[in-house]
Amino acid sequence: MKVLPFKIPKPKNEALVYQIDREQVFYDQLHQHGEIQISFVEKGSGSLIVGDSINEYKAGDILVIGSYIPHVFRSDTRIKEESLMHTLFFNKDSFGKDFFQLTDLSAIQNFFKKSEFGMRVTSRNTKIIPLFQSLAKQSKVEQIASLLMIIHQINRSRTTPLSSFVYRKSFSDDEGKRMSKVYDYTMEKFQEPITLDEIAEKANMSKNAFCRYFKKRTNKTFFQFLIEIRIENACKLIIKNPELSIAVIAEQCGFNNIANFNRKFKEIKCCTPTQYRTQF
Repeated sequence: MKVLPFKIPKPKNEALVYQIDREQVFYDQLHQHGEIQISFVEKGSGSLIVGDSINEYKAGDILVIGSYIPHVFRSDTRIKEESLMHTLFFNKDSFGKDFFQLTDLSAIQNFFKKSEFGMRVTSRNTKIIPLFQSLAKQSKVEQIASLLMIIHQINRSRTTPLSSFVYRKSFSDDEGKRMSKVYDYTMEKFQEPITLDEIAEKANMSKNAFCRYFKKRTNKTFFQFLIEIRIENACKLIIKNPELSIAVIAEQCGFNNIANFNRKFKEIKCCTPTQYRTQF
């Protein structure tokens, strides 16, 4: 299976694909596809990289990933429960080149604009989730009607973007494998010191070439990316382990200086670790 680009398996002439992923671990290779993806995570949790950003996903989330956005789900393997996700894949021209340009559908154009950077739905979930839960028993015509209702509800919902920068060129297979190696290594080793020599070697590049390569495709340095991964994992520990001190969490996430951890946390989350714990 190719890492990038990734082709959604579908019968010829099928405009909409409904897919159920019932796995211990979701497909965990960095990939991109031409279809827009709308997913409802019924069970499971972990990390989600979309474009240039690291996010958390959890049960109950409704996520939209736009066309050709590189992304990868990294399931939390410490949780033994199976992961379950319902997904709809479609193109903007799936139902005809001008279908979504019809005046009748002009109200949902904002959905497509926001999908370009991916988004998480933060309201009206109780109206959208039942629409996903009914898809498995529906005919294809009913699924298309449900898709329109889901888009309509998302368009009326509050959302937050999943990324702030998307590299618009399609990755070649070699590029995809290289970036996937970098992401995999970083996600596995973020608790440890990672040097530029190490990560450049994983990409099979010189240090200077790797720095330019990574910055061009993510709009940030590798070490900015590494810090964001560490902070995102710190957020999970803060919420799930109230008995752990902030100092211990900082150390477990790769920070050997509590002052630096507090500073970086506030830069990214706009609050201190203690305030973040209080919020949840």
